[in-house]
Amino acid sequence: MSRPIVLGLRANAAQFGLLVAVNALVGGMVGQEQTVLPLLAAREFHLTGYTYLFTYVVAFGLTKAAANYVAGAWSDRFGRKPVLLVGWVIALPVPLLLIWAPSWGWVVAANVLLGLNQGLTWSTTVIMKIDLVGPRRRGLAMGLNEAAGYGAVAVTSLLAGYLAARYGLRPAPFLLGVSYAVLGLGLSGLLVRETREHARLEASRHDHPRADLTGLRIVTHTSFREPALSAASLAGLVNNLDFGLSWGLFPLLFAASGLPVEQIGVLFALYPAVWGAGQLVTGGLSDRWGRKHLITTGMLLQAAALAIIAVAGTFAPWAAATMLLGAGTAMVYPTLLAVVGDVAHPTWRGRAVGVYRVWRDAGYAVGALMGGVVADLWGLRAAVWVAAALTAAAALVVVVRMYETHSVA
Repeated sequence: MSRPIVLGLRANAAQFGLLVAVNALVGGMVGQEQTVLPLLAAREFHLTGYTYLFTYVVAFGLTKAAANYVAGAWSDRFGRKPVLLVGWVIALPVPLLLIWAPSWGWVVAANVLLGLNQGLTWSTTVIMKIDLVGPRRRGLAMGLNEAAGYGAVAVTSLLAGYLAARYGLRPAPFLLGVSYAVLGLGLSGLLVRETREHARLEASRHDHPRADLTGLRIVTHTSFREPALSAASLAGLVNNLDFGLSWGLFPLLFAASGLPVEQIGVLFALYPAVWGAGQLVTGGLSDRWGRKHLITTGMLLQAAALAIIAVAGTFAPWAAATMLLGAGTAMVYPTLLAVVGDVAHPTWRGRAVGVYRVWRDAGYAVGALMGGVVADLWGLRAAVWVAAALTAAAALVVVVRMYETHSVA
């Protein structure tokens, strides 16, 4: 006997909670790398030149961006669960490639696979949660999803740093990734249920003037034409530009000032830890206060935090700045996803989420390339200053272009 299709967070609490746990494992796959890979590049592969070192972040960002679009299109066409399973199968060889890599090319190849894994699995868990909860608690749902993912990034970054300091850069930190991939595939295959019928139920309850957009029109609508969606796409790109730059550059900046690997691991964990925990609050706040002002305030906080990181030189101010950066990101990250869910019709929601995430996750590659080129030309701190300026400029675009998308009682 089939279960009745009901929308709402409480009615779907068990499946929703399972998807939160699955997304934590998705985030953990990224966390295994963040503290360790920049140090591995310098100490074991003896790479010189920041741009070359950042190739793994570029590879990750470009493939994740492309996989986001595929995940959205396939989830609308074939269902959500098959896409989730494919993403987890692709994850299985990633930590093994990192453990056995004899050259930097293997690390780049592993990050191509990791980008595919992240695009397919993270996008799908986002779409599935939006399907389950319906329109009323969308901000809270995205806050819980992103909190789980980036909280796991933080915890795993900290654990990987500890394991690297105690047992060496390889293989111990990447054994975390082996366990995450196996567990994620098992939970997704055995316990996760399809949610596409929930989206169809929501679509049947209201008419929408743009319910019949073609694939090309969804791309142009989300990217350029629709004010809220296009502003969200730009803000998402700049947000992940900051994250991509921090991923490759912050460990080097901190190490250049003489910080030991344990303190670098703490600093790298603080950013996603505050980001992850903060989303438990900010997602729900966007349901009560609205989306736009939370996004603009958060982006201005991010710009201020990056400016502090650019001028500081010791652990304490860097710790305060990374926490401020995490707080600003917590205000922005789930709220942008909620904006997309507010505006996109349920029949093309998966594709709209995919297009938004293409732009957002292209920011990894843009940030890594920009950071590498600017750092090679003018130094590490100059790259952080450029990121701060771009973040402030994107906040002003949101002020001018985005309208409020959520009806606040």
